Amino acid sequence: MTDEIHYLTADSLAVLRAEYDKLNNKTIPEIAKRIDEAKQQGDLSENAEYHQAREDMSWARAKISELDQILQNVKIIVKSEDSKVVSVGNTVVVKVNGKEREYTIVGPQEVDITRGYISNESPLGSALLGSRIKDRVDVVTPAGKQIYEIVRIK
Repeated sequence: MTDEIHYLTADSLAVLRAEYDKLNNKTIPEIAKRIDEAKQQGDLSENAEYHQAREDMSWARAKISELDQILQNVKIIVKSEDSKVVSVGNTVVVKVNGKEREYTIVGPQEVDITRGYISNESPLGSALLGSRIKDRVDVVTPAGKQIYEIVRIK
């Protein structure tokens, strides 16, 4: 496990905590009950319910471990009052290829390209971080090198 910081909004943190609690307090006990019931049926070598329950338990424990690591290393995104420099949590209006686009820089767990939410770890997100209005940022994309001009920082 790594101690990298995970950037989240307060809303996303609440969602992850709820998921963590549900896994710990409901899902795991339900799976444990299924495993116990399958064991009581006897021969486990050909018991599909037992094998499925064991797979489900492995998945649930791995998910809990992942969520635990995130929750222990979370940093809440707080919008900066200093909108002169792009940071995590800012919405940035850029001009690329003559068109304006708007992106909000979030942590990797909150990426939603349909809403314009990009990761601070993505090539574009990391290139924009630390930039100022009127800066030009070069980003290598699958379509080739693109130049993004910072128009506004919200």
